[in-house]
Amino acid sequence: MTVTREAPRAWEGVAPSLVLTPAVVAHRGASGHRPEHTLDAYRTAIRMGVDDIELDLVATRDGVLVARHDLELSTTTDVASRADLGHLRRTRTVDGVAQRGWFVQDLTLAQLKTLATRERMPVTRPGNTAYDGAEGVPTLTEVLAMVGAESLRRGRPVGVLLELKHAAHHDAAGLPLDVPLLRDLARHGLDHPWARVVLMSFEDAVLRRLAARTRLPIVQLLEAGERVTDELLDGIDEYADGIGPHTSLVLPRDPWGAIDAPSTLVREAHRRGLTVHVWTVRGENRFLPSNLRHGEAPDALGDMAAEVRALLAAGVDGVITDHPEAALAALREVRPSG
Repeated sequence: MTVTREAPRAWEGVAPSLVLTPAVVAHRGASGHRPEHTLDAYRTAIRMGVDDIELDLVATRDGVLVARHDLELSTTTDVASRADLGHLRRTRTVDGVAQRGWFVQDLTLAQLKTLATRERMPVTRPGNTAYDGAEGVPTLTEVLAMVGAESLRRGRPVGVLLELKHAAHHDAAGLPLDVPLLRDLARHGLDHPWARVVLMSFEDAVLRRLAARTRLPIVQLLEAGERVTDELLDGIDEYADGIGPHTSLVLPRDPWGAIDAPSTLVREAHRRGLTVHVWTVRGENRFLPSNLRHGEAPDALGDMAAEVRALLAAGVDGVITDHPEAALAALREVRPSG
């Protein structure tokens, strides 16, 4: 099977998903409004009304899971200004890419907790820089405690999607991510199948290990440009409950970067009972399909709502986004009762 484009259809028509109401998931929190992976970003997303927050997990030198997308810290913290940590700067190869900087795996939790977070994309999102330095790097257990408190406060459960980053790299460093992950989840009473927790990774080895040790839902993430075949989906179905494809695998872009009809990926996944959560929907022109951009400025906001409507029309079960308020508004337009 090769995933192909379906015949064009109106974006406003909605194909059936595997869930009653597709989820809006805040990517690294409301990262279009606050520096990513901060408690403020997560709380802002929950205040907006998201169903779930998504966070990436890496491990400190002493094996504590913290919320960072990258192991290297200089783009999202003030570590480069810290003379007392200068001796920890080094070159590491992570997933085949050599990088120079300060890496989470080289700092203890105590050292990491002395850092202040900052906006990753200050040119694209200058408004977020007003919050630079306001917070530190949160641990997984701190995020889980906050989500539990916010769920009680607002009278509705908020879920978490947990992505394990650079799992094989951590294994090689003697810091397997799945061990502290399951320990932290058990500590918070979230190690049962009806907990609002989903486990994700691009690496199937760690997901297969987790599938043998937990009944929590497993999602296999798929890169842009990945060739999706019957064999691939059948293999994923052996250990996972869903897939997390890049948006371009569901809404292919033409040579000019525009989208039209969806591919058959959602249909093929649903045929196997696999849910589909797409990543990452962002509001700025530079991230949008060319036919949904407004004006020429790359950092101006375009018609993200149209991309969300197109994804919902393709039948996705969840949209992972930096701008959850716009995605929620689009969902209400398409499914008023949701």
